[in-house]
Amino acid sequence: MGLFDRLRGDGDPRVAFIGVDGVPFSLLSEHEAQFPNFAAIAEEGSAGEISSIVPPESSACWPALTTGSNPGETGVYGFQDREVGTYDTYVPMGNEVQADRIWDRVQEAGRRATVMNVPVTFPPQRNVQRMVSGFLSPGLEKAAYPDDLREYLEGLDYRIDVNPKLGHEEDKADFIEDAHATLDARFEAFEHYIAEDDWDLFFGVFMTTDRVNHFLFEDYERDGEYKAEFLEFYQKVDDYIGRLREAMADDVTMVVASDHGFTSLDYEVHFNEWLREEGWLSFSTDDPSELGDISDDTTAYSFIPGRFYLNLEGREPRGSVPEEEYDDVRDELADALLDLEGPDGRQVVDRVVPKEEAFRGDHDDIAPDLVAIPAKGFDLKSGFKADSDVFTSGPRNGMHSFDDTSLYVDRPDVTIDDADLFDIAPTILDLMDLEYSRSEFDGASLV
Repeated sequence: MGLFDRLRGDGDPRVAFIGVDGVPFSLLSEHEAQFPNFAAIAEEGSAGEISSIVPPESSACWPALTTGSNPGETGVYGFQDREVGTYDTYVPMGNEVQADRIWDRVQEAGRRATVMNVPVTFPPQRNVQRMVSGFLSPGLEKAAYPDDLREYLEGLDYRIDVNPKLGHEEDKADFIEDAHATLDARFEAFEHYIAEDDWDLFFGVFMTTDRVNHFLFEDYERDGEYKAEFLEFYQKVDDYIGRLREAMADDVTMVVASDHGFTSLDYEVHFNEWLREEGWLSFSTDDPSELGDISDDTTAYSFIPGRFYLNLEGREPRGSVPEEEYDDVRDELADALLDLEGPDGRQVVDRVVPKEEAFRGDHDDIAPDLVAIPAKGFDLKSGFKADSDVFTSGPRNGMHSFDDTSLYVDRPDVTIDDADLFDIAPTILDLMDLEYSRSEFDGASLV
């Protein structure tokens, strides 16, 4: 407990949220002896598997988690989205998120928030106490506010992200070393600002866990070459969680959560190539490179991860699918996706979710018509270059999953059964005794 906290005596409960991007609950719960700090939170508080969102992709998940709202409200559906009424695409950044973030609500209530390394928060907001943006930031120089935060982080050799190109090498030693260095600096920064004890909400994310999972998860699940190094990395994560928990004052509730789960990867599935081969998609040029290169007779196209759009008349500029045929064409595409088998004969798509089941809100005009949730072992890709086989393998051996998402809360009066990502924001507000309307969220408090 910090001196500032002991003297403060304002009685307002506080929350420290620590994100562990992409960490599956099964990994932590099935190795309690190796991860004693996660096990202690589970025993003394509450823990369980929750569901992610549709689609389970970090660029969509973190806006959903931090707002308690689905992509129809946040306006962010994935790493790439399209402009309304055009074939132009863009990479959504923090200022594209249309719903209120949890820290906005905290600041508006006259309390203070420190936000560190949350994906899709660039550029950093200036209405919070301090913020360093996370994934998608171009670099630390422009990602930190105020200046003294940037200066402190520069002194730590703080990195926004690990260097993922190192994971493409067959020898993973340099990648693993870089992952540890990134994790170490992140922990040091979190520990420092938690000790400042001048916040009501601390919200920080370890994203390196996701990167390690992408390149080493199969080694863990299938006893590969780097299994020992994978577990050693997670033992360090567990140790850091324990040390942060120990540093918390008595009026702070610690919440630890991931944004999606993980599983081993066998095949990347290039769905725009599949659509082309099956006659759903064609290009107006021999050298396509972007969505705008699709031809007028295209019926459907895809964005990652597993998002499918019909080329609909009146919505797409050169739409070919009449509105009265929308339901029939969409059903036909959904059936074809569910019938698709991989090279090993396994079903590629576990289920197909229509837009009206997953998305609702003021920004559902760019929602995909269908989202395919992959079966274990398949990663759903897109791309518009028409230069790939449908099924390939690459340097990554782990992929996101909708299920097996983690949630730990250092309070025994939290019920995690049947919870999902949308429940986290209202739960934090409840833990902080901040008022809100139930109708503002797609989730509900777990307290």
